[in-house]
Amino acid sequence: VQLQASGGGLVQAGGSLGLSCAASGRTFSSYYDMGWFRQAPGKEREFVAAVRWNGDTTYNTESVKGRFTISRDNARKTVYLQMSSLKPEDTALYYCAAGWGRQVLSTARDSYDFWGQGTLVTVSS
Repeated sequence: VQLQASGGGLVQAGGSLGLSCAASGRTFSSYYDMGWFRQAPGKEREFVAAVRWNGDTTYNTESVKGRFTISRDNARKTVYLQMSSLKPEDTALYYCAAGWGRQVLSTARDSYDFWGQGTLVTVSS
């Protein structure tokens, strides 16, 4: 399974940005839950948002609730993260990840088996 994240860039505080993560590989399954994580300089990688394999459930970390929306298109094998009202503290390298579907969405890094290379989001004040 390969995950390719894209869409990062430089944006002013209060602005919006959309990230995409395209999955490929013969072993990729639509039964994978998909997540976004981020890592700011000098900090640990943290959970941002996740969506269940069938798209019926999403979960966002508290700091992005009301501002970020995760969604997926299984036909396109793509997961999206729409970010709005961006803040300088959202600056980080954003990673998408895939893990076998669970009954409850997981926020733990080790629940995800495959990772993309990361795309950089920089929010200027």
